Amino acid sequence: MASEVAGRYAEALFQLSKEQDQMEERKEEALVLRDVLKNNPELPVFFRAVRVTDEEKKALIDQVFESFLPETKNFLKLLVDKDRMYVLDEILMEFIRLANIELGIETATVASARPLDETQMKRIREALEKKTGHKIQLENKIDKSLIAGIKVTTGNSVTDVTVAHRIEGMKEALLKGGNA
Repeated sequence: MASEVAGRYAEALFQLSKEQDQMEERKEEALVLRDVLKNNPELPVFFRAVRVTDEEKKALIDQVFESFLPETKNFLKLLVDKDRMYVLDEILMEFIRLANIELGIETATVASARPLDETQMKRIREALEKKTGHKIQLENKIDKSLIAGIKVTTGNSVTDVTVAHRIEGMKEALLKGGNA
């Protein structure tokens, strides 16, 4: 759940995207922005630095995010002006959640013991889209504790086809004296 501050900014960005019919483009920018921040940990530190002027921060926004929509860059500059860059990731996560709802996209997480290749992810995505009737945005998370198999989480639904889950089921059946 987003903080009140992040929620307000995310809602504003969402409404702007809706009004300008740029939901998909802005959502893609939000995903890219999250990826850039994640892969460049010095960037959030730069934006929080008190010794760096707002003008320097805005110049970096123009330089690094040159290809972004003008309103997205202006939104980032507004966050600089309001000293709210510290909640940027939270804003982006909430905006992406709202955009996905608007675009009819469900998010799903596939936990696996090792990274899945593009073909495997595509097969899982297609199966989920067929099952749910929605477009699916899929993310692969590595969980070494799974041994083998996958665990798929969409909304409140969890489909567990992991070896660890099967072993746990056998253990419970044996403890109850039933058939494994």
